[in-house]
Amino acid sequence: MSHLFIVATPIGNLGDMTFRAVEVLKSVDFVIAEDTRHSGILFKKYDIQTPLKSFHAQSSDTKVTEIIREILEGRSAAYISDAGTPCVSDPGFRLVREAVQQGITVIPIPGASALTALLSVAGVPADSFAFHGFLPHKKGRQTILKGFTEAKMSHIFYESVHRFSKLLDELQEWVGEDRVIVVGRELTKVYEEIFRGTVAEAKAHFNAQNIKGEFVVLVAPKGYLH
Repeated sequence: MSHLFIVATPIGNLGDMTFRAVEVLKSVDFVIAEDTRHSGILFKKYDIQTPLKSFHAQSSDTKVTEIIREILEGRSAAYISDAGTPCVSDPGFRLVREAVQQGITVIPIPGASALTALLSVAGVPADSFAFHGFLPHKKGRQTILKGFTEAKMSHIFYESVHRFSKLLDELQEWVGEDRVIVVGRELTKVYEEIFRGTVAEAKAHFNAQNIKGEFVVLVAPKGYLH
């Protein structure tokens, strides 16, 4: 039977790789990766010799068809993203969709995720929340931010360092400087930082330094006090 494994990889600290994930990546016939050079670092760490194939946001439908054809011919495969759990804010869903349509068994190999990593330490009720991936750069961005104003649940999303300062200004405008937010910066990496406080406190904290890294942001429900 044809199989496609969806394998979570570390979001920073390579020690977060699971035993099962390593076993799967070593046992399949080939691994599909967003960036083969980036994945090569992980493979070297765990002595994984499996051939790599590239698949990213710009890959054509023809590439999807080629990969699926190989699996249907009896070759086992695994898909990994650059970091974390695949198919969350990455193009892997296209492979999964086609695999399912072709009767291929898709098997999740769970592990690290920036989303759940921040939720687990936020100290904010997480029985329900909305995840937005990366917010749009322009069109639709303001509409999403406006939706946080009267929110009765937490909203979580990713943000790049280039837009983070602007984001804090936007949050101050749409949800107010007293709204509680939780920011995870460089999660699991050497300079990991978890900030909990109001939007105003976040602006004072982050604008006082030359910030770098990758961000996960949680906007707490309206009325939540930290």
